Amino acid sequence: MKKTYLLSFFTFLLIFTAAAQQSSLSVRKIMQDPKWMGTYPSQVQWSEDGQTIYFKYNLENDPADSLYKIEIRNAGAIVKVKPEEENNLIPSQALENREGTKKIYTKDGSLYLYENKKQKETLLLQLSERISQPQFLNEEELISFQLSQNLFTYHLQTGQIRQLTHINSGKSPEKTAKKVEEKEEWLATENKSLLEIVRERAGNKEASKAYREAIKSKSPYKYYTGDQRVQGLQLSPKADYATFILSSPAEEPQKTFVPDYTDLSGYTKALDTRSKVGQEPRSMQLAIYDLKNDTVYLAKSENLSGITDQPDYIKDYPEIEWTKEVRKTFPSSPIFNKNGQAIVNYRSADNKDRWIALLDLPTGDLKVLDRQRDEAWVAGPGIGYTFGGGTLGWLPDQQHIYFQSEESGYSHLYLYDIGTEQKTALTKGEFEVFSPQLSKDEKYWYFSSSEVGPGERHFYRMPVLGGEKVKLTQMEGSNQVTMSPDEKHLAILYSSSNRPWELYLKENKAKSNATKLTAGQSEEFQEYDWRKPENITFEASDGEAVHARLYRPEQASKNGAAVIFVHGAGYLQNAHKWWSSYFREYMFHNLLCDLGYTVLDIDYRGSAGYGRDWRTGIYRHMGGKDLSDHIDGAKFLADTEGVDTERIGIYGGSYGGFITLMALFTSPDVFKAGAALRSVTDWAHYNHGYTSNILNEPTKDPLAYKRSSPIYFAEGLKNHLLIAHGMIDVNVHFQDVVRLSQRLIELEKDNWEMAVYPVEDHGFVEPSSWTDEYSRILKLFNQTLLEK
Repeated sequence: MKKTYLLSFFTFLLIFTAAAQQSSLSVRKIMQDPKWMGTYPSQVQWSEDGQTIYFKYNLENDPADSLYKIEIRNAGAIVKVKPEEENNLIPSQALENREGTKKIYTKDGSLYLYENKKQKETLLLQLSERISQPQFLNEEELISFQLSQNLFTYHLQTGQIRQLTHINSGKSPEKTAKKVEEKEEWLATENKSLLEIVRERAGNKEASKAYREAIKSKSPYKYYTGDQRVQGLQLSPKADYATFILSSPAEEPQKTFVPDYTDLSGYTKALDTRSKVGQEPRSMQLAIYDLKNDTVYLAKSENLSGITDQPDYIKDYPEIEWTKEVRKTFPSSPIFNKNGQAIVNYRSADNKDRWIALLDLPTGDLKVLDRQRDEAWVAGPGIGYTFGGGTLGWLPDQQHIYFQSEESGYSHLYLYDIGTEQKTALTKGEFEVFSPQLSKDEKYWYFSSSEVGPGERHFYRMPVLGGEKVKLTQMEGSNQVTMSPDEKHLAILYSSSNRPWELYLKENKAKSNATKLTAGQSEEFQEYDWRKPENITFEASDGEAVHARLYRPEQASKNGAAVIFVHGAGYLQNAHKWWSSYFREYMFHNLLCDLGYTVLDIDYRGSAGYGRDWRTGIYRHMGGKDLSDHIDGAKFLADTEGVDTERIGIYGGSYGGFITLMALFTSPDVFKAGAALRSVTDWAHYNHGYTSNILNEPTKDPLAYKRSSPIYFAEGLKNHLLIAHGMIDVNVHFQDVVRLSQRLIELEKDNWEMAVYPVEDHGFVEPSSWTDEYSRILKLFNQTLLEK
């Protein structure tokens, strides 16, 4: 009894000592409404004359951010924009003609024209239905637009409107009418053969019908889509072809319903959410509408090179007889040049192939210009997603196309000459390129890149055919640039690791200085000296360099304990030099440091910013190298930072919660305690789009799911676990932790607890929920990591 008393007293002293460490921060202060920190600019936009910067801001403590502006001639006054001025702003998606004299756009479903020189807006069309997708055609007095899934043209001089396509939903009524029952047709034929008067009248009726058909004007061609949906309808520059995507829904998957026990009605409401991974993908086909010949036909995607290739992972299942077949593909909308040539991006449904192809409009033939194959999955900056997008277009010479590819292992900008069939890399190196765009005069590229280092983003200019890059930003951190319409000025959203976003103005010159336009931090936020975490690398067990953020406590307060934070996924980076989207966690790490903890925040395998091999390092085994990176991080802390190996905790949300579970279940001797927040516990229960890329499908690659899902390893829990989850989480469903908790009960584990949050979705909103959750996390670490 005496020994137990002394041990308990010693534990109390350790916890008391940690709590006694001085900090002006508290969990309640950190997790209150973020407005306490101040206001920070976002959604930057320039006026058409390039003299005014508009941005979202909040100087008057409004319920949400409002629109503000700064006149660059008077770069000190921040003025709230009046509603009438805001309504008159030209939308950012407005399309400019080749001469740069006019813009077209829609507002509230009506079609508008803006004349740049006159700074005049004109309402062109306001109809009973919404107008969308306006564009200038080669004859620039002619505008095309979409209305009720059909294309029309509007002539700027005459005001004439012409309907070009006649696409209708459902089945052709003529074909439906022709479906006569066999029995009724037989009876009519027999009746006509037996009765002379009936036969005579029928003959007169048919002759009369034939005459009417001969003299009436030809009705327009009509195309019926059946049960397919029309997407991405657009017109070629010469108005001779239209293209659109036909989408056939897959068999309706069974969805998961998330119960909301706190609905205003007082009744439990079932929230209709997503299905689980493994659902049959929809069918998508690119259709071509030949306007001259009044016909519709499909692009021949079945002829794409390698379309029947099988994935490498099937070698792990020799007992299965795999059949080669044409894979489903997802096309993007074609991109036309002035000559009417079209390129199109195709993705395989298994996301292991991306093809960029030249589309022959008269035949639907596809000529592959570039194929990117990845046995894991195709992705990366500028490469787009399953349904297209990304960097793809024509240079002004109408001869070269540009696109991004991970062919070198990093996402870079490429040109392809469709005449010589030569591909050229415009950028090279162990860095990535983001959001390239052509200059107004079409002589230069502007883009952001991580060339300085993976933890920084800078803005560059480069000749259109490649050459010397000019770095236009200098501030260490992230520089998010929006250029003025005349490209003379840069509006920059800038932040560093310990300072939130502010707005800067800079001339579009390499050596010009940036002027700070906003100062949004509140006095209360500035009272604390926020740490600038050290960006470090450590060596993983396989020899790779792992990037991380390290928070060191003052030597006098150091307690020998450490906490490792695991950021979420969906392709994300956090060990960088700009203000983190995990700002609450950043502030929590400052509090932990004040209390004597060392904190490590790792960009583990699977994180963004480090190229293809790092991105796909988790393929077919989540909880493999991504977890071993954290185990190696724990070793680094013990070897270099004086951390006690028996005092290391781990926590994170979403993917971070998943890694925390895998850490406590499969490496219990490394981590003494962990907090798993909104965690995936079984990947077979997550969504299709994300999970099938990394683990394929459960029925096709069950090995990948079983070695990647924490629920299969729950028997390994021997240390302290906190599970926290929102009950109306429509991303990672509450069902995940319900199933895991039952597994832990059946395994008779008693060193875990679960906190549930009835009104919270995946991303918490209420300060009271944040406060409760992080108070529990701090309590867990204080009570478990400070024991000896």
